Amino acid sequence: MLFRRRYNSGNYRFMKDAASAPNLSHFDYIVVGGGTAGCALAATLSQNATVLVLERGGSPYDDPTATDIGNFANTLLNTTPNSWSQLFVTEDGVYNSRARVLGGGTVINAGFYSRAEEDFVAEAGWERDEVEAAYEWVEKKVVFEPQVKGWQSAFRDGLLEAGVTPFNGFTYEHVVGTKIGGTIFDPDGHRHTAANLLEYANPDKIVVYLHASVHKILFTTKGNGRPKAYGVIFQDAGGVYHTAELGTQDSIMNEVILSAGAIASPQLLMLSGVGPAAHLAAHGVNPVIVDHPMVGQGMADNPMNPVFIPSPEPVEVSLVQAVGITKFGSYIEGGSALSLSISLTRSFLDGVLNLVKKTKLRTLSISTFLNSLDLRLNVATKAGVIIQKVNGPLSRGHLELRNTDPDDNPSVTFNYYQNQEDLNKCVEGLSTIIKVIESKGYSKYKYPGSSGRGLLNLILALPTNLRARHITSAFDLKQFCKDTVMTIYHYHGGCQVGKVVDNDYKVLGIDALRVIDGSTFLKSPGTNPQAAIMMLGRYMGQKILRERTAF
Repeated sequence: MLFRRRYNSGNYRFMKDAASAPNLSHFDYIVVGGGTAGCALAATLSQNATVLVLERGGSPYDDPTATDIGNFANTLLNTTPNSWSQLFVTEDGVYNSRARVLGGGTVINAGFYSRAEEDFVAEAGWERDEVEAAYEWVEKKVVFEPQVKGWQSAFRDGLLEAGVTPFNGFTYEHVVGTKIGGTIFDPDGHRHTAANLLEYANPDKIVVYLHASVHKILFTTKGNGRPKAYGVIFQDAGGVYHTAELGTQDSIMNEVILSAGAIASPQLLMLSGVGPAAHLAAHGVNPVIVDHPMVGQGMADNPMNPVFIPSPEPVEVSLVQAVGITKFGSYIEGGSALSLSISLTRSFLDGVLNLVKKTKLRTLSISTFLNSLDLRLNVATKAGVIIQKVNGPLSRGHLELRNTDPDDNPSVTFNYYQNQEDLNKCVEGLSTIIKVIESKGYSKYKYPGSSGRGLLNLILALPTNLRARHITSAFDLKQFCKDTVMTIYHYHGGCQVGKVVDNDYKVLGIDALRVIDGSTFLKSPGTNPQAAIMMLGRYMGQKILRERTAF
């Protein structure tokens, strides 16, 4: 019953609906976004400072069963107006999702927990001992060792036969070879999210407003003329606007901190007048506070290519547990008995089509194809899916405003596989998956006579994206990679360190404003980024508090 008790936690008295918010002006920190980084950051800051968290979504505790492992696909693909998952379609013709719920992406993701690689930590300039302590702080509250059963065991054995060696056992560390990583699903299949990290918070020093959509950061230019953030304007679910201001505006320690994610953080900077001046002026953003041409640049999304394997045997419900970290830069992961993308619902497709029409993406022929589909597939009990994810990646894109509505999706281009090295990694990754499928260790879970290459081609008939299919994809793996690319939801960039923020995550050229989330990353950490993002919230919270104490 321990897990059930923890699972039902979250009825914090400091969580309120934004509709009850008065004008606020007494907080040391305003954290915009109660997501993967924001919850860890806010809980830490509340130990020695007053904190206001503004989260545009609702609470995951309102519907606890929706976060159970068996409901993973349904919750992720539920993109109705009040759902936790907001659909967007990139200019590349790939479906994607943004979280809008307390806990952020940890509420709707596949739950895999693995730390960043050592090189990532070194390049970020983080203190290793403090990074270790921050990881442990997170892991104590939300991470578990998975129960590895039939399908995941066979997948693990197949990876080893395919040459993804050595076997490193169960570990949170990022090490080359095959390993079992952590999970935020407990042994009963209940999800534990970044929202649970708020259990660490000092309830007397934190307020979390839900359904609070921040529209603008407020700046003053008094004194030396350098812009300084002093508050935000946000809107509640009823359409009422509220203003929240820092308690002591002349204090150099009080700050607004963006933790709104890799889409919303650069978008909100632009809407507040911080970004490429010509682009902001073209959208009527006035005044332009700082001409910051790198805001929205360096956007990247790790490409994913899936292979679905119908099984003659029933398989357990599992998300990512075993993972192959290859020497060539592709990560191989898998899950079983889940609907995933092969059973995209009619409502999800309708949402895609509506976005296509609204944003005028050049995908009319694919849209016509989607309209003709009647998807009533049910392979949930007898199928596995194996995916390859390209690390990095090196291919980069950009984000631009589409309009001035902060709740709407900006225009995002990721330029999947534009870099030849990314494409080569995909080909090697798919070749490895073929070896796994055809291994003795995996043989129980594929039909006799079916080949790995033949199973790859099944995906070509499914509407996994809005990209055209080329006949050469049936025999050319490079074209197959381009045609069947999907997201693994690990997008990042837009407010990168050294370009938009400094090494302390302070926005260049502006006082009292930081960005602390995945938008600051130059590449995606580890096989899956949630561990590093939660750690970053804790790590930077501790660092900020030390600065505050020293001052």
